Amino acid sequence: MTLTRRALAASALALPFVAEAARAQSKKPIVIAHRGASGERPEHTELAYKLAVDQGADFIEPDLVVTKDGHLVVRHENEIGGTTDVAARPEFAARKTTKVIDGESLTGWFAEDFTLAELKSLRARERLPQLRPASAKFDGQAQILTFQEVVALARAESTRVGRVIGVYPEMKHPTFLASVGLPIEDRMAAALRETGLDSPDAPVFVQCFEVTPLKTIRRRTNARLVQLVSSEGGPADLPNKTYAEMLTPDGLKAIAGYASGLGPEKTLAVPQNEETLLPATSLVKDAHAAGLVVHPWTVRAENYFLPKSLKKGMAIRPDHPRLQGDVIPVLKALYAAGVDGVFSDFPGLAVQARDA
Repeated sequence: MTLTRRALAASALALPFVAEAARAQSKKPIVIAHRGASGERPEHTELAYKLAVDQGADFIEPDLVVTKDGHLVVRHENEIGGTTDVAARPEFAARKTTKVIDGESLTGWFAEDFTLAELKSLRARERLPQLRPASAKFDGQAQILTFQEVVALARAESTRVGRVIGVYPEMKHPTFLASVGLPIEDRMAAALRETGLDSPDAPVFVQCFEVTPLKTIRRRTNARLVQLVSSEGGPADLPNKTYAEMLTPDGLKAIAGYASGLGPEKTLAVPQNEETLLPATSLVKDAHAAGLVVHPWTVRAENYFLPKSLKKGMAIRPDHPRLQGDVIPVLKALYAAGVDGVFSDFPGLAVQARDA
């Protein structure tokens, strides 16, 4: 095998990150900034990622979709109407369409119908403006990033703050993307090689809700992989399998055959009802017994996402759902359950609870 000058440079750059990342992760649970500090800045933007680093996050998460011309770009979904100003751009009005994504009919504008240059002309906006109006004030200030740009940002921020900032990409809708001639797995694997992250010790995890794409990329990369699971439904690529079946002891052993970690919806580890948090389940212990690290998603601080006992403020206030509640007990319960990391829209609070 021959290495290009670019690959050698990327590998050399990655070496100090690898060693420190391994040391850091052996000490305490990691905090993963879910799309950046997305509770306070428009998600997946430089603004959100840099704030997350300043708040102490160990990893920043870019969700990845594919452009018409084959680039990996960072968006929560391939439908970009909710997170960009594309709807206000008359030159792209004709691109609005309806597609079926993982069995759901969606109408909007889709990343795979735009070139990278076209997407770069758009500007990001807050996805939940009614819940996060303070974040919406930053609408229009940031452009869409590529995966390579997020890796470069993580490395620049690592140098700035003097600690390793890892990246935690998610492959979004692989089966759908393959159906339109834009498979994501090879692009992901190539990007990991080009950025010097193709190593089990590199500060990177690659996650996906689907199973077959993770097994496919397992043959193409040495990076750590994480199987995402939800409290309902099942993987889009395996319609006869449920996530519940995947979380049995035998199911967890099967996941360990191709992945290093499990990313469960947080209520699978620490349940809650409308009133309060409930005792932790055995999921974390079961996953550890299978050899998997566990990184639950996603801890959010607004009253809207919390049980009644943790909400703050007067319920009759019209802005009550968006007020910040007492999320620290949620984080402490997850850490007490033995998780190896947590995803949060408010990474500063996750760091605070971890280090208390």
